[in-house]
Amino acid sequence: MDQRREPRDSAPGTPVRAGVPEHGRVPKYYAVKGQLETLLDELGEGGALPTERDLAARFGVARETLRQALRDLLIEGRVRRRGRGTVVAGPKLEQPLSLVSYTEGVRRQGRTPGRSLIGLDRIAAGDELGDQLGIGPHGLVWHLERVLLADDERVGLESTYVSVDRFPHLERDFDPDSSFYTFLREVARVRFAAADERIETVLATPREALLVGTPPALPMLLLHRVSRDETGTPVERVRSLYRGDRFSFTTQLSPQG
Repeated sequence: MDQRREPRDSAPGTPVRAGVPEHGRVPKYYAVKGQLETLLDELGEGGALPTERDLAARFGVARETLRQALRDLLIEGRVRRRGRGTVVAGPKLEQPLSLVSYTEGVRRQGRTPGRSLIGLDRIAAGDELGDQLGIGPHGLVWHLERVLLADDERVGLESTYVSVDRFPHLERDFDPDSSFYTFLREVARVRFAAADERIETVLATPREALLVGTPPALPMLLLHRVSRDETGTPVERVRSLYRGDRFSFTTQLSPQG
């Protein structure tokens, strides 16, 4: 006999039982979160939430219970901090997992991309980076570090490494406020053919959190990419750190065989 139970209290496109555990006892903060979500829908994108004191009084809960619900919504990207207050966040940016630049991905969603230069330095590659770029540990690389912006909001941090031998005049030829992929394609005449990419969830270091403007406890999405040209030669090694509350990633899958 098939003793599997049918999902209860579920609707198409919603989680089974909307997150309620099987024993049916809902944590108080989770119930408050549901009430807050209703309020967010009423306020709309950019709407300012009342103070924590007022919200706690409205829902009849302790301030710490309310803060736990707000923390969940912050991590999920439903709200964001603005000064000392909290406002309703817009939809997350969807970045494609493909060989396109950050600039192209953000513009496709009607947002304005931008970058803020932290530094452009020449450093020794070392063992790992030298192996990834195929230049050996003593080869020199450019390290380009920039804060990523979307509509002037800080959303990520990007470190790009390329061989100095291949791009000897990068500091002269490249505008750090512009798209590096556009420079590679239109100025350096590089044509990408393939890339290896890995994604993981991390917490930002204190320095990274300060640069991106997020709380240190906010989960971040970390992407490592090594891109190669048509000859199979490594072109760049990129480490991109994105705010988990502002970004999601998409890709298109097809069956193998």
